[in-house]
Amino acid sequence: MIGAVINLWDPVHVTGLAIFVTALILGMVHGITPDEHTWPITFSYAIGSYSTKRGFRSGLIFSLAFTLQRAIAAELAYLGFSRILTLAGADYAIYVVVGILMAWAGLMIARRSRLPFHFHLHIPWLQKDAALVHSGQEFPTPGWVQDPRPWMPAVHGFVAGWGFGAFAIIIYTVLAPAMPSPLLGWVPGALFGIGTTIVQVLAGAAFGRYASRRGLPPEAVRHVALTVAGRTLTWGGLAFVVGGVFGLAFPQVANLSFATGIQVHNLDQIGMPLFLVVFAVVGVGVTSLIRETRSWSRRQAAQGAAASHPA
Repeated sequence: MIGAVINLWDPVHVTGLAIFVTALILGMVHGITPDEHTWPITFSYAIGSYSTKRGFRSGLIFSLAFTLQRAIAAELAYLGFSRILTLAGADYAIYVVVGILMAWAGLMIARRSRLPFHFHLHIPWLQKDAALVHSGQEFPTPGWVQDPRPWMPAVHGFVAGWGFGAFAIIIYTVLAPAMPSPLLGWVPGALFGIGTTIVQVLAGAAFGRYASRRGLPPEAVRHVALTVAGRTLTWGGLAFVVGGVFGLAFPQVANLSFATGIQVHNLDQIGMPLFLVVFAVVGVGVTSLIRETRSWSRRQAAQGAAASHPA
């Protein structure tokens, strides 16, 4: 009976238990699809956690903060503030704020304060690690990079949640206003956040596990993971700032997109949001992870060969 009234693409006249089920499933779909408000940040912090347990924790912290924001916003939508929550241009302003936070977090991880402009997407100060290796140390000292603080993904999750897309519009304009009383106005937003959390914590654990199983010594794994996290946050953040400023200045151009014919939100259009996800996660994150891992593997092999054939 419930399945017959669940419409994730364009839910209308949703009532009763169907509201809760729709919100929860929408959250899970939101967590799975390439969303610019979640994936670049989850990937960065989970990879930077360099273990399954820590990756799970990072995804959980980010998603719980995101859930809190969505619950607050849903209550505001029930109280009649949905127009303010979906103001034209507000999403681009959130891009700028999130981008600044991402870049700042990336710099915090790298423990330096100047911006990392470099043609090959390398953070210049991290190149000092190579000098340490060539000077006789197997792997760089821990001081060049530092673990992200637990509150960082929490701040990101709460701020990023104020961005909106098709999923948020459904929550704010359809599901939350359909609740029977102000005491329950927040529930669709919370369930949406819980749905996203379920997926994001699993993704965070998977990314963390992947980072920890690169066949390198623990300190090298840590260095590679934090280098990738810092690089992804910094360059991804700069991309978000540029995209946000461009969207505020030229909204008609920034809003251009191409229909894919897929009736799944976040997959139905190819536009700036998808480009930001691909650039940050694939262009910077995955590419950096592969390059750094291969680089350290070659160094490890060279050191092993040198040890077996001493001069």
